[in-house]
Parts: sequence; C-alpha cells; structure tokens
Amino acid sequence: MSNQTLEAALQGLSLGFPQTAANLTMFPLCRPGTAAPDYLTLPEALQRGLAEVSEVSESGSVPNLRFLNKGEQPVLLLDGEELAGAKQNRVLNLTILVPAQTTLDIPVSCVERGRWSWRSRRFAATGAALHARARAAKAAAVSESLRYQRRAASDQGAIWAEIDRKAAALKVESPTAAMADIYTDQAEALDRIRTGIRAIPDQVGAVFAINGVLAGLELFAAGDTLVRHLPKLVDSYAMDALEADGEAPPPAVASVHALLAEVGRSRIDEYKAIGLGHDWRMSGRQWQGAGLAVEGRVVHLEAYPVAQQAA
Repeated sequence: MSNQTLEAALQGLSLGFPQTAANLTMFPLCRPGTAAPDYLTLPEALQRGLAEVSEVSESGSVPNLRFLNKGEQPVLLLDGEELAGAKQNRVLNLTILVPAQTTLDIPVSCVERGRWSWRSRRFAATGAALHARARAAKAAAVSESLRYQRRAASDQGAIWAEIDRKAAALKVESPTAAMADIYTDQAEALDRIRTGIRAIPDQVGAVFAINGVLAGLELFAAGDTLVRHLPKLVDSYAMDALEADGEAPPPAVASVHALLAEVGRSRIDEYKAIGLGHDWRMSGRQWQGAGLAVEGRVVHLEAYPVAQQAA
C-alpha cells in the first residue's frame, strides 16, 4: 500500500521552468488542483496561540520537547524546522502531524551546544530550517535509529560537529555554537538568493541543485503548504550553496526525471508515526529519504543523495 501511495504522489507531477539564483537552482514540481490543507503549519499555530512548545520538564531533556495543540485542526511540524528559546534551540527530527487537542512529546536535536539555561518558557518558530547537508545526515541517522531501536533519535554529536564545521567554513563565531548565529551572519547573502527563487502557481514541491549537482527533493500534498515552507527550504539549500565555489549551469531536466523515477522505486520501511499517519524511511541506490503518509496521501516527502547523507 505504501508504494502505491508513493506512486500516486509522484504521478502527474510536471516540472516548471528552473529558477537560478547565484549557484542554487530550483526545479518547481507542479500539480494543479490540490486542495487546501486541512491542518495548520507550526508558525501559523504558534502565531494564532493555538499551540505551545515547551521543555518536557523543569530540568528539560535535550532530545525531547513537549508540543501542545490547543486547536481544532492538526498541526504540521516539518523535519529540520527550528524552535528557539527555553533552555536551548532545537530542530525537529522528522515531520509530524499533531492531532487536534493533543499533547505530544516530540523528538528533536540541539542546534545550540553552548547553552543550557532558560531564555523563555516557550519556544518560538524562527522561520529557519537546518541546512540541507545536515538535514540529510540527520534523516539517515533517524532512519537507523528507527530500524534498530524503534526511536526517532538523531546522532547529536554529528549534528554539533556539522554546525561547528559550517560555522568555520563561513567564518562565523557564535558564543553558544548556535545554528541561528550562522543564519543571522549570512542573512544578506541568503536574502539575495531567496528573492531570486519564488513559488509558481500549482507548485507542490521542488528539486534543488547546487552548482549543477542535484542536492535534494521536497514534496507536499498541498500547494499552500509548499508556499509557506519554501522560504525556509530555499535558505536550507542556500546555506550549503554559499560554501560551494563557482556557478555551474543547472543540471539537465533528464536528471530530475531520473531522480523522480528512482525515488518512486524506493524501498519503504513504514513505522507508526508520532501523531497521525505513518512515518516512511525510504532507501534507494543513489537517493534516500523520508516521508509522512496520512490516510493514503503523502503529506511531506524529502529525499537526498546517499553521498550527501554520509558526508
């Protein structure tokens, strides 16, 4: 059933004209007529006061936070999305759809190694996501953890090491080794790239390339969800593009079609999701990824080159 659901999600997608800013290219993935989402995104829910994110206790727990959905609609939490505040900043370990009127403990990773002290009682959404290289490696680690331990845990040490590497590569100093400080330092460069890559009508996903090399795929069930998340996803890939020298031409359209074909042939290991639906761990020869399927639809799918996940 999961492979049929994946096939349906990929069927009928068309490629929009590629958009390039500096050395980052986006190939829009389009599907006309998608319905409006029946859930809120995390920033929407927080802004409306319909959700709260807090430490699990007064003493806190690095790999877990508590999410309270006070509203009448589910809330979508996106893999890699950053939450700032409380005792230290974190990112989501996987995509979760939290049911209405529900409290869940959610698995996260720390992206601020040098702080463990209260800054606020509640977390805020920063509008940022972990850079794509780190998201890829984290997704692979979570897949391994689910396979062998039935836990959605990351390799926390590897995430800290990758944030340190990114800061050094971009010559950013942060007193608390925070991912957020890297994004703040690179805000102007990210803004220049982001303004050159915009959502188009009927877009539900994107394939990204850096210096002509495919770097990742993101796909949503609803166009509105893609529009809301695209800026943070562009920044996520742009943060890696800032490290790459040169501006090679975009990859051939045929390589994007080949990517979609391989993703469609993925082996899927399925687990009961935290919240609604089923969590997918997808593996192929050259591409691996993850997804969240709820009631026969793919709410979110992400895929990365195997070499990038091992980086």
